[in-house]
Amino acid sequence: MTLQDTKNLRKQVAPFEKSTTKESVWQIINTVAPFIILWFLAYISLSVSYWLALVPMVIAAGFLTRIFIIFHDCTHHSFFKSRRANRIVGTSMGVLTLFPFDQWGHEHSVHHATSGNLDKRGTGDIWTMTVDEYIAAPLRTRLAYRFYRNPFVMFGLGPIYVFLLKNRFNRKGAKQKERNNTYLTNILIAAVIGLLIWAIGWQSFLLVQGSIFMISGAAGIWLFYVQHTFEDSYFEEDKDWEYVKAAVEGSSFYKLPKLMQFLTGNIGFHHVHHLSPRVPNYKLEEAHKHTPPLQNVPTITLATSLKSLRFRLWDEERKNFVTFKEVKALTKKSISVRVKPEL
Repeated sequence: MTLQDTKNLRKQVAPFEKSTTKESVWQIINTVAPFIILWFLAYISLSVSYWLALVPMVIAAGFLTRIFIIFHDCTHHSFFKSRRANRIVGTSMGVLTLFPFDQWGHEHSVHHATSGNLDKRGTGDIWTMTVDEYIAAPLRTRLAYRFYRNPFVMFGLGPIYVFLLKNRFNRKGAKQKERNNTYLTNILIAAVIGLLIWAIGWQSFLLVQGSIFMISGAAGIWLFYVQHTFEDSYFEEDKDWEYVKAAVEGSSFYKLPKLMQFLTGNIGFHHVHHLSPRVPNYKLEEAHKHTPPLQNVPTITLATSLKSLRFRLWDEERKNFVTFKEVKALTKKSISVRVKPEL
């Protein structure tokens, strides 16, 4: 992709970067209202059966994922024209999703600026090692990496660690404004939880909110994972790294059924979002359809995305993700070549 191609691509997407207040307000209504209704339905269904309550819980988890996308757009200041409106709505949505607005906004901005850059990993991304790094790493690091990359840990324990624990504390070096926002978010979360426990009891609260939280949390981490972990993704050293290439080649187009696309706030058009974070979620599909070059990006479906669970390490030589099993085979082959006796 030439420099001119890069400029043209970003120019073609620019018209979709303007938010519409009417659409943004409507999205808040058609997202938050159904979530509250489904939450209440789940609660009253508990008197009959937990399994009956699980039906509205699963759907509510989908709407909570959609609420997170609103929060996410606000941190990019793409949901409203007003920065103040983005901040107020974003902080409010952060209370529902357990994310502090300023802290996550900072980390996510770093993610966008460094996604696919092998020399700038570690902030706002998923821990990814290269094949050479893994082979050269001490046993404890390799074991820790295998533990981290285990699906049960990543999608089961991951939401508990990130959403409930990590998000409650300020990052090192955070400015006072960011720290105050984290404190405010924590206070508001505690107030909402306290009010609900007072109203319905802690057992019912844990059953309803705990179930919704685990389902939506696993779904959220899965979306983030699969949108950058596919076989022919994009990773380069800093000297060769290019922002636009990282966006369109290192971010997948996750082609989902319409209902799931709705509940995930169009985030499957992740290549468009990484190319231009200022495009609000409700214009991502339109930008994709009206920008022909964006239709030739890595595309995955629900079925093909499951393959990404096997991908563990980035192979710099072959420029793709590989499994632990493939690395083990490569290592054995390398060792056998080195120790082959001379004839």
